[in-house]
Amino acid sequence: MLRLGRREFGVHEPVIMAIVNRTPDSFYDQGATFLDEPALARVERAVAEGAAIIDVGGVKAGPGEEVTAEEEARRTVGFVAEVRRRFPDVVISVDTWRHEVGEAVCEAGADLLNDAWGGVDPRLAEVAARYRVGLVCTHAGGSEPRTRPHRVEYGDVMADILRVTVGLAERAVALGVPRESVLIDPGHDFGKNTRHSLEATRRLGEMVATGWPVLVSLSNKDFVGETLDRPVKERVVGTLATTAVSAWLGAQVYRVHEVAETKQVLDMVASIAGHRAPAVARRGLA
Repeated sequence: MLRLGRREFGVHEPVIMAIVNRTPDSFYDQGATFLDEPALARVERAVAEGAAIIDVGGVKAGPGEEVTAEEEARRTVGFVAEVRRRFPDVVISVDTWRHEVGEAVCEAGADLLNDAWGGVDPRLAEVAARYRVGLVCTHAGGSEPRTRPHRVEYGDVMADILRVTVGLAERAVALGVPRESVLIDPGHDFGKNTRHSLEATRRLGEMVATGWPVLVSLSNKDFVGETLDRPVKERVVGTLATTAVSAWLGAQVYRVHEVAETKQVLDMVASIAGHRAPAVARRGLA
């Protein structure tokens, strides 16, 4: 059972986490939801299309203009409070590696801290424990925040992913984060080249076998683009193919830009796996 905020999710229940970037320079939407009203409209649409989690980010993952903790908080804290007011039942996640920002957004009503940089600030898990909110424990290969991988090597990339993510998850629980609110994430593209991310996807079942719920952040990423030789705006098909494989292998939470399309893929995979009945079943019955 996965418990986040007011929501509980069954073992075989796929969960969509919709990305809402409060940045002027995000790699995919180029600042489309930097202002409040477009961002709130994005939340409303994502919830209507089936997202259970809204993931708010105040700093883009890649290199760029410096964003201080104060500026990151300015971009996210008030927005989290407004989303909490308008959507009391939605799970609010904040993508941050900084404990100061984590503290501020938890005060504003966040339910989950999405630490995409693999515990680079160990105090973030302490904040999650103090507020009894969820935590995403990600493998980033030891990378510093907002850096790109350069000639990174692993003897066994999945072994390293398991060592890091399970270690972070166990530490979080020891600190007091509720066990049912901790997720692990292989960190596609983070501290990895394309072949590493493909192998992490292929071996995702090994993460699922640990018993920790697995979150995957696949949406329009570079490993998809390089695999198919497609620019950012032409990676949806590759993303959805990777989503289907990840769902079949047992991942539970999907951080995405395209909510409606992802929901169809997840529903189809769940029905093939026998975890979901068809929406209608008339064929051959008349």
